[in-house]
Amino acid sequence: MRVVVVGGGIVGCSSAYYLSERGADVVLCERSNIGAGSTERSAGGIRAQFSTPVNVALSRASMRVWDRFEEEFDADIALRRSGYLFLARDEDSADELAETVAMQNEQGVPSELLTPEEAREVCPGLRTDLFRAATYSPNDGFADPHFALQAFAARAREVGTDVRTGVEVTDVLGDAGGVTGVETTDGTIDADFVVNAAGPWASSVAEMAGLDLPISPERRQMAVVDPETPVAESVPLTIDLDTGSYFRPEREGAALVGGHFGGDTTADPNAFDQTTDLDWTIEAVEKASDWTTYFGPESRIRRGWAGLYAVTPDHHPIIEETIPGFVNAVGFSGHGFQHAPATGQLVTELVFDGEPSLVDISGLDADRFEEGRTVDERNVA
Repeated sequence: MRVVVVGGGIVGCSSAYYLSERGADVVLCERSNIGAGSTERSAGGIRAQFSTPVNVALSRASMRVWDRFEEEFDADIALRRSGYLFLARDEDSADELAETVAMQNEQGVPSELLTPEEAREVCPGLRTDLFRAATYSPNDGFADPHFALQAFAARAREVGTDVRTGVEVTDVLGDAGGVTGVETTDGTIDADFVVNAAGPWASSVAEMAGLDLPISPERRQMAVVDPETPVAESVPLTIDLDTGSYFRPEREGAALVGGHFGGDTTADPNAFDQTTDLDWTIEAVEKASDWTTYFGPESRIRRGWAGLYAVTPDHHPIIEETIPGFVNAVGFSGHGFQHAPATGQLVTELVFDGEPSLVDISGLDADRFEEGRTVDERNVA
């Protein structure tokens, strides 16, 4: 079984690792360097507090790997379990949080619905008068994307993956029976399967196989600041759902701030500004100061960066064998890092078994958009 994986981000490296581990002859093609796309510019969040059962299931399957990652991969990924705290300002949002907590609890997630006063116990700088309800799970957290990616890439090589950097896939080859390989800047590679794990370039790779996938590369920004009041490392990643503003602790009292405020747009993944906009950075700090006491006029900006989300209309990925021999693992809408361990295993099941068993991903097919079977993920930032 020969498989070509297109894309050297964490979804591609995870897929290559699990495929090779099971016995496939895998070639991973990365047009630049490992992690040069979205992974190295990720915030590294890992959480199970999603609003749909399939995203919760992807998280739980991935968290089983993240929980034992250091031991199994012999790599310290700086995993920190400070929790996630979601906040709702209006009654409708509060009702939705209550519904999602019930669903999450049914799936074994230890999330809980909190009053604003209870939320302030885990986030002491919270302005409680602005909110109606919150949800919190202590098992959520974040890790270092660079360390995790390099560990997956190293282990993939160890089990036999041929990792080729600086090699761009320029065409997907096929016949009446399905995919037969790829054309690259380094020549033709024959394959029984091609895995599209190209992140922001996923729609372009899909087009080579004759597919039109509704995936948009969208620019997102983050900044690290020294807040007016230091943020303790025990404070959870905290999200104001109704404004999109969020922050989380960094080392030594610093904080990472972010959010989607309407200024980020669809971007060309080959040419986009990887630095933060000054106006956006100021707005991000000001928004965080509106609902917490940590940020104020004395906050200082340390650094910032921008990356790309590969966004689908319903903020769910496409994971399926879309045409014979062509497997899509794309469109994670900012959740690709945390769901990469489960995705790599699902891709392997699709290739070897023809169907997945780890998670029911029957609703993550590409046809759902035209057929009106989408269910929006609400817990996004």
